[in-house]
Amino acid sequence: MAKNKLDDSALMSRLSDGDMSALGELVCRHQDRVLEIAFRTLGKWDLAEDVAQETFLRVYRAARKYKPKAKFTTWLYRIVVNLCLDEKRRRARNGTSLEEVTLETQTEPDSDYAEKKEIAQIVKAAVDELPERQRIALVLHRYKGLSHGQIAEATGWSGPAVESLLVRAYANLRKKLDKIKYFAE
Repeated sequence: MAKNKLDDSALMSRLSDGDMSALGELVCRHQDRVLEIAFRTLGKWDLAEDVAQETFLRVYRAARKYKPKAKFTTWLYRIVVNLCLDEKRRRARNGTSLEEVTLETQTEPDSDYAEKKEIAQIVKAAVDELPERQRIALVLHRYKGLSHGQIAEATGWSGPAVESLLVRAYANLRKKLDKIKYFAE
């Protein structure tokens, strides 16, 4: 790895000059986060992988026009969110839904692992039940660590809308998880 690690904007500049290794570096840096956002939004790995691939294809196509007005990741996350919303709309138009994801099972039984896995499945199901905009705001805030302002930039929503969505998302999530806890006791 080079001693002087280039920032994302510099890599975009190199990409606009035709340096494909710059795209490779951007993919290496951000692919896991892009996949995570897409998966948490869509709930299926194959769709998340398609969205990730399309995201980086769009990064490549936009390299010559890219102007670093905001943080690169904010711009990148906006692409991911928009592609996920497009995919959901496409499926709704076609009358197909996003099926539940089957999680991989661990080969050796471990009660701590099984309990953590069960809790993770419950939380994932509760997050998946949130209205779309609340779910996106929550994923970007909680799992990606974006500030309210960064979420507004990434989604195109106003700051007050993001704040409201997060308040409602966390309240709805609390209610859903409290109900589950109540039935488990």
